[in-house]
Amino acid sequence: MKILVVEDSSAMRAFVRASLEEAEGAEVFEASNGFEALRLLPRGRYDVVVVDINMPDVNGLELISFMRSADAHRDTPVVLISTEASAKDRERGLALGANTFLQKPFGPDDLVGAVRSACQSSASEREERGDR
Repeated sequence: MKILVVEDSSAMRAFVRASLEEAEGAEVFEASNGFEALRLLPRGRYDVVVVDINMPDVNGLELISFMRSADAHRDTPVVLISTEASAKDRERGLALGANTFLQKPFGPDDLVGAVRSACQSSASEREERGDR
C-alpha cells in the first residue's frame, strides 16, 4: 500500500509514518505542505492520502479540492486530520471529498482504522458507480 502523508509537523509525519509502516506494511511518502503534495501527486498513484487541514501555502482543504477535480486523483481515498474540533472544518472537508476525519491527538489504532475506513468507503463509492 502506498500512502502519502501531507503534514507540516515533522513530529506528526514521523508518528503517522511509523504507525502505518508498522500496522499496514505501507510504503509511506511525505510532504510537508500542500504545495509539496501537488508536486508529488503527478509522480504516481497513492492508495490513500492522509492530509492535515492547517498548513502553510496550500492547506488541506485546498489540496482535497484539487484532488477531487483531477481525474487521476478523484477517487483516491483521503483521511483528513486536524487539531481543530470545529464541526465547520470537518463538514467542509467531508463535503469537498474527504472520506473520513480524524481529530488530533489520536493513537496508532485510530489512524489505521481511519485509513482502512477511507479505503473501504472509496471502494464502495466506485462500486456504486460501476467503476473498477
